[in-house]
This record gives sequence, structure tokens and C-alpha cells, in this order.
Amino acid sequence: MTERALPPFVRLRGAIEPVRFLPHTEDDVAAMLAAIGVHSLDDLFADIPADLRARARIALPDGLSEAEVRAYFEARAAQNFARLERCFAGAGAYPHFVPAAVDHVLQRAEFYSAYTPYQPEVSQGTLQATFEFQTLVAMLLGMEVANASMYDGASATAEAVLMALRLRPQRTRVLVSRALHPQYRETIRTYLGGNFEYVEVPVDASGRTDVACLHQQCDQNTAALVVGYPNFFGAIENLAELCSIVHAHGGLAISATWEVLALALLRPPGELGADIATGDGQSFGTPLSYGGPGLGLFATRQELLRAMPGRLVGQAQDSAGRRGFVLTLATREQHIRRERATSNICTNHGLMTLAFTTYACLLGKHGLRRLAARNTSRAHRLQTALCAKGWEARFAAPFFNEFAVAHPQAQARWRQALARNLLAGVPLWRWYDEYPDTLLLCVTESPSDAACEELVAVLAGEVP
Repeated sequence: MTERALPPFVRLRGAIEPVRFLPHTEDDVAAMLAAIGVHSLDDLFADIPADLRARARIALPDGLSEAEVRAYFEARAAQNFARLERCFAGAGAYPHFVPAAVDHVLQRAEFYSAYTPYQPEVSQGTLQATFEFQTLVAMLLGMEVANASMYDGASATAEAVLMALRLRPQRTRVLVSRALHPQYRETIRTYLGGNFEYVEVPVDASGRTDVACLHQQCDQNTAALVVGYPNFFGAIENLAELCSIVHAHGGLAISATWEVLALALLRPPGELGADIATGDGQSFGTPLSYGGPGLGLFATRQELLRAMPGRLVGQAQDSAGRRGFVLTLATREQHIRRERATSNICTNHGLMTLAFTTYACLLGKHGLRRLAARNTSRAHRLQTALCAKGWEARFAAPFFNEFAVAHPQAQARWRQALARNLLAGVPLWRWYDEYPDTLLLCVTESPSDAACEELVAVLAGEVP
């Protein structure tokens, strides 16, 4: 290959490597620019004011060698692992031990390199894994049918709201508990835009959705109510009562569970009256990362199946009577006319669903229950220890493994803990102005006993 024919390349310090997966040569680019009537790539952005373009330039440092890049990220990864054992933050992302068998399954080439299973005859492994995932999600959420996953819990919950509005086309009001995860609430507002009425139901003194206010706000124009189960404060909502209230007005009840391990101890939302149950499956086999990936869970009742977004893998038989797996319902824009589509979500989180399935099967229902019980016990012991040192339980409602505690010096103590590489929960004042002195703490099996004792000492002001 001559130098002129080389594709675009990336420069590493000390070497020039061709990027052979970029197909466009300079001649290709010139031909495309000529076809659309411009002279250069800069002309494509000519409508952007010059001063804005000038400020958009990024001052990048010099390149690094491959060895230097690897060393840099290995050092950062080592810091993350050390802090995982000193992490008491939850709020939608949970530090759990992931068995080595999960990664072993994920690293099989037929899974990590697989594409969307449009051709079932060559995608049986992927389709069966997704089918088993759907089965597990339906069991955990207490529903009759679950889809093949969605992006994350927030988008799954927002899609559930859109589904409810499709099922109640004459209604425009959506009630959302203020105890729902703040990021879930923000996502729902974004999905709704200005086309529907978004109403937040306040929280009562116990940390649960205010039932009296719900009675006042729920009416014949209410399409859906969305609540967390457990909610953002860790409180376990009286889901059956909330569902009955919205059902009395003809609306649909939507639950969201971002720590799915809680359902190993709690009654599933489907048994308590929820019409659509959503959540995030990150805590089953997916380690914490910088903002993701998540795994959207979505399940509903059989009679609502046709309005469900995403797609569904089903079990079938071939002409010889052998069991097989196929896409049986895919009401998204790639498969169906746009006006009939229920979602524009383009794929499922295949590797995350596989991690979820592998993790759940490795532990089994008894193992999940024991792990959930252990997490609950550790969280309650930590709350008791903190309350004995001058902290106050912010809410009285029962909780799973997250709880809110208050102290006049909460902000200073939280920063002191952070300086000691202790992630002492999530400050509620980030999202709730009414709780400027409150931390949301989470305990899983990951933090060591020594870290728990140190956290109590730091938050009690007993160490600098």
C-alpha cells in the first residue's frame, strides 16, 4: 500500500499506526464533499458562529504509548477496587461481589461478539440466554411477561409511563412520587416534554409517599402513578395501598426497583397490584463503573403485552419438533411502521442480561435470599451504631439496605470521611433542599467490618 492510499491514522507517541477499520480515504472524503456542494469539512460547520467554533477547540495533551496508557488505567482501577471495600453509597448503583464465573461466561466470544439476533438459526445461544433472563425478571417482579431488557432503570421507567399513556389515551396526568429516584424523575420529565401534566406527590414524615396527598391529586385524568419500591430514601412503600388508590380512578400503577436484590426478601410488585414493574439489574453481576452500564428491567401483565416497548424472545418448535428460540414480539421502529411502534429503543443490553442471568443462577433463590438478609442485617447494625453516636434516623419507615440519617454537622463529617477514602453515602442535599443535614447510606456485603467501624468513628467526630 502506498502512502497516498493509506486510510486516516491515529498518532501514538513514537509510532504512526493506520486505523484500518476507518474506510474513507482522502479521495473518498473529497468525493462526498463535492456531492453535497461544499469544499471542505470546515464548510459543514460554517453556520456556527466563528467565536463559538474557536472556543470548541480541545487542548489535548501529548499522546501516550500503549504501555503508558495501560499503566495509567491499571493504577486507576486499583484505586477503584480499594475504595469499593470502603463504599457506602448506593442510590441506584450498588457494590456487590461478582463471582469469577460471571466474567468467564461473558468472555466467551460467541456472546461478547454477538450482534442482534435477527437470524435465529445462528443465534440460538443469545436468544436462549435472553429467554432465561426474561423468565428470571418475570419471577422477581411477579409479572407474567418481561421484555428483553432496556438501557437502564431510568429509561425503562420513563418508557413505562409512555406505555401507560398509550393505554389511557384520553388521560394526560402522570403522578410521580417525590421519593422516586431523582434521576428517574428527571428522565420521566424529559420523556414527557410539555405534552402531559407531570405532578409530584410529596413524602410524609415516615419517608414514604404521602397517601393523603395522593388521594387529593389522583383523579379521572390520571393515567399512571410511579413509585419506588424501595424508594430513594430506602423506605419500603406500602405498594398495595398506593396501587389500589390509582386503580380506583382507573389509572395504572408503575413500580421502579433499582436494587433488585431487595426483591429476594420483599413481595414482588406484581403481587401487590403494580401493572408495570421496572428497575435496574446492575447489582446482579455488573460491577460499578463510571456511570454505567445499567440494565433496564421491564415487566407487565399478559393483557398489556401488546403495548409493551422493546422486544420479546419466545420459545418455539421447528418442523422436526425440536425446541428453539425466536423473536416473537418486536414492536419497535426497526421491525414495524413508525406510527405503530411502541419504542425507538434499538437493542437490548445483551452482555448485561447475560451477567444478570449468570449471577442469579449461580446464587439461586436461596443464595439471593441469604445475601439480601445479610445486607439488611449489616445496614440495620450500622444505623443503630450511628444513632448511638449522635446521628438521628431521618425516617421511621422500614428499609432494606439503605437508610437516611441526619446530623447538624453532616456536610463536614461527610467531607472528612471522603478525605479518608471513605465514601460515606450520598448527600441528600444534592437533590432535596429540605434535607441539608442528611446522608443516604447503603450497606452491601462489600464494605469490610473494619471500614464500617471506621465510618462510625469518623461520622461521630471521634477521629480527625
